[in-house]
Amino acid sequence: MEKTKKLIIVGTGETAEIAYEYFTHDSPYEVVCFSVSRQYIKEPEFYGLPVLEFETLEEKYPPESFEVYVAVSYVKLNRARASLFNQAKAKGYTCANYVSSHAFVWHNVQLGENVFIFENNVLQHHVMIGNNVILWSGNHIGHRTRIKDHVYLSSHAVISGFCEIGEYSFLGVNSTFNDNITVGRDNVIGSGALIVKNTEDGKLMIGSPAKAAAKSSYEAFNVPAEEI
Repeated sequence: MEKTKKLIIVGTGETAEIAYEYFTHDSPYEVVCFSVSRQYIKEPEFYGLPVLEFETLEEKYPPESFEVYVAVSYVKLNRARASLFNQAKAKGYTCANYVSSHAFVWHNVQLGENVFIFENNVLQHHVMIGNNVILWSGNHIGHRTRIKDHVYLSSHAVISGFCEIGEYSFLGVNSTFNDNITVGRDNVIGSGALIVKNTEDGKLMIGSPAKAAAKSSYEAFNVPAEEI
């Protein structure tokens, strides 16, 4: 694939390695460098490319000429990725999307920025995906479902039509959602959970049918009170 755009990957962990592989081999983006906060720089290079301080990134790589992808996992219930995304936007960067050539994305699907869609995802008629969302492999997103900002889907979740997934939520492997379900903000949906009714904010949902656990999602993902 011809490389027509230049990309900076924010991060040097496993998620950043995977992003480098996918952008390099299945996108029009050429990865030119990596960037992390200065306290996390361990080596000057990663994959043979320079690692730059995120704090001063725009001085060498101006947002008029480069895009970024924030490659961070679901740390602190997606707060770490959201913080870096917001900082990148404040610097003036456009945040790139990756959509696998092996995903099915219907023509009227709407995507925000910093969206990463792995192989074998199905996004149906009028699905809306917010900013800073990761869809790992093999999920089904039913028609007119809306996934809001800073959400992380693991693999093989089945979300039926007319659903809404609240900000910062994490959906575990093989979780299932009936039609017309609204999942609250900051939910953690456990692996194999079956969601048959709407959920409140900050819940950890487990079981089939799912019920709220005694601990909150914030406790499960170590989110400090000041970041809720």
